[in-house]
Amino acid sequence: MFEFWLINENLPFAGAGFLLIGLMLLQFSGLTDFAPDLDADMDGQVDGAGAADGLLSFLGLGRLPLMIWLALFLLLFMVIGYVGQQTIQGITGSLLPPWLAATLAGLVAMPATAILARPLARIMPKDETTAVSIDSLIGRFAILGTGTARLGAPARAKVIDIHGHPHFVMVEPDNDGQEFMSGEKLLLVRRDGNLFKAISQGGQHLPRLEG
Repeated sequence: MFEFWLINENLPFAGAGFLLIGLMLLQFSGLTDFAPDLDADMDGQVDGAGAADGLLSFLGLGRLPLMIWLALFLLLFMVIGYVGQQTIQGITGSLLPPWLAATLAGLVAMPATAILARPLARIMPKDETTAVSIDSLIGRFAILGTGTARLGAPARAKVIDIHGHPHFVMVEPDNDGQEFMSGEKLLLVRRDGNLFKAISQGGQHLPRLEG
């Protein structure tokens, strides 16, 4: 059996098997965390590819992480190749040349990968991001750090986003004549570039409504 797997006519499929094992070892070892963001690069290419967009979508690229898609393709290519060669040998008594066998197996493995990528993408856990827009901090309370914040002299404050993650921003009073002291609780009311305007939670600092 091992001789059949490694004979010259089946070398493309043996190579796919070794490459698949290599990908699995990289994944389990965590080394792929240091690799370039291939999935992001692929997304960028798909977004601007025009006619190629439809082809890549048909193949299932973008539905699965690129490493998972590649592993699935290699597995199907290997299995289809070995089964095909064994079937040809049983019928004709000989094997196809490696270049022809690899071409035919690849032509079958591509659509097979695309078909399996769809249901596999539905059952795979999705990554959830906790990244927030800087504008989402407007309307949240912040605690002023050390120093005093005055108009034209901002100070650093800590604000917690909707996911419970801290952010440190520069704040100054939204109204002239106000100043905030260290430890004071502030409401971020608007943003001017990288600078946040705030009002104090304390009643003595709240602006009066005229009329």
